[in-house]
Amino acid sequence: MLKQRIITAILLIPFVLGGVFYLPADYFAWALVPIFLIAAKEWGKFIEPECTVTQWSFTFTMGILLIALNFLVPAEAVWAGGMGLNPVYQGIIGLGAIWWIVSAFLVVGFPNSSQFWQKSPMLKSMFGQLTLAPCFAALIALKSLSSMAHPYYGGFLVFLVFLVVWAADTGAYFFGRSMGKRKLMPNVSPAKTLEGLLGGLLTTMVVVALVMYLSPEQELPLVIAVTLITAVASALGDLSESMFKRSANIKDSGNILPGHGGVLDRIDSLTAALPVFTLIYVAFWM
Repeated sequence: MLKQRIITAILLIPFVLGGVFYLPADYFAWALVPIFLIAAKEWGKFIEPECTVTQWSFTFTMGILLIALNFLVPAEAVWAGGMGLNPVYQGIIGLGAIWWIVSAFLVVGFPNSSQFWQKSPMLKSMFGQLTLAPCFAALIALKSLSSMAHPYYGGFLVFLVFLVVWAADTGAYFFGRSMGKRKLMPNVSPAKTLEGLLGGLLTTMVVVALVMYLSPEQELPLVIAVTLITAVASALGDLSESMFKRSANIKDSGNILPGHGGVLDRIDSLTAALPVFTLIYVAFWM
């Protein structure tokens, strides 16, 4: 399994980096649509695992939402002419932040918390929209920060979030396997441990060191705080997807990525990390 994961990652990384750094922001926004539609189809299994009509209905609804957003606010208008983040994007990403606070309570209280949503396709559809749409918007918002003076700046911010998530995931995996004893959320994800979480947070300090090396004028306490908050958010995104998979009795969201499962399995941590990082960036660096 690990070998398969590594091979898939090696094959995917060039495409990911190419899109993040070299695709113009408007092309990037449209290239994300099919990726998120695959994730939406996978989320549809959480809503009603045996009903393909519901799955395709949710995918269609998400497609309309994402396409409408790209038409309503083109990439060049995301930052409202240099005056700040477009109000539509502020609203979507802000709703995402609220959702992740709610999701944290649902995760901590699972399985008791599932009693009010487990049998409600409408609520699970809404949770899916609140998970995917803010992540989509945050990706475009960060990518769109590129300027004539710093054409790769937005891409670097997106890549920075990816690095934090990858470092946290990698650290959690290896620390959890070698030292893990205390279960983190056994009702949600029995394999995850407290030692793994702490190891993942420790590993993200490598990203802090990289940021301070490349941009030494940054305030170290702020960089550490933002990195840790983003990493904790990424862990919440992972646990939230695990909660919905467990509720639907599904092991993987899909099988499109050998060794990783589905697209949703690959971006679950990013669904929380990206909106949280974007809001922090707007609050402290804009």
